[in-house]
Amino acid sequence: MSTKVAIIASNGGLFDAYKVFNIATASAATDAEVGIFFTFEGLNLIHKQAHQQLPLPEGKEHFAEGFKNANVPAIPELVSMAQELGVKIIACQMTMDVMNLTKEDFIDGIEVGGAVTFLDFAKDANINLSF
Repeated sequence: MSTKVAIIASNGGLFDAYKVFNIATASAATDAEVGIFFTFEGLNLIHKQAHQQLPLPEGKEHFAEGFKNANVPAIPELVSMAQELGVKIIACQMTMDVMNLTKEDFIDGIEVGGAVTFLDFAKDANINLSF
């Protein structure tokens, strides 16, 4: 049986991005089929400008140096890795409408869809995660 991983990304900070893309890329690297549904603040993780300057939680600024010293890839690099590994990236149409955003506001290569689009992907997933 092959592994299928369905992830919901609804938070939009730097730690959230690392959680989402670390699990997604690790899963895809082990030949799992991976799909991520980005909704509400989670859309920041794939927004053309926002994903390049995601905020650290207050009081956690020292992690920036730790990420650098540990050679942890920046979020834009992790996004590219995820795409190269075939991770399906779905932006929530309803949230985009509420926030007055268009597909052009986001990185290239995404799919736009609603909850039903994600549920169709996730219905037979072995692993379901939410960040």
